[in-house]
Amino acid sequence: MTIKESGLSWRLQDAKAQFSAVVEGALRGVPQHVTRRGKQAVVVLSEQDFAAMRSGAARQGRSFIEHLRAMPKEPAGVQATKQRNATPARAKLALRDLEL
Repeated sequence: MTIKESGLSWRLQDAKAQFSAVVEGALRGVPQHVTRRGKQAVVVLSEQDFAAMRSGAARQGRSFIEHLRAMPKEPAGVQATKQRNATPARAKLALRDLEL
């Protein structure tokens, strides 16, 4: 999504000079992007939009780290095989002679 699709872009000096307009735009539900030294720096949102964003993130569920911790240590098939065979069978390999 480009800035034109998601809101208005302000240079930092203009945003400071016209802060009331920045706030009014955010209150209308249009995110106000502020650039500093030509790079995107911050986005000004209304309190309502910010709260909706935070509650949406909270509804996402567990954090990524919690997700990883909840994963089983081994695939289910490996666990079942280990339960049936207490000691895994090892392959018999023939060794070859080496000349040094």
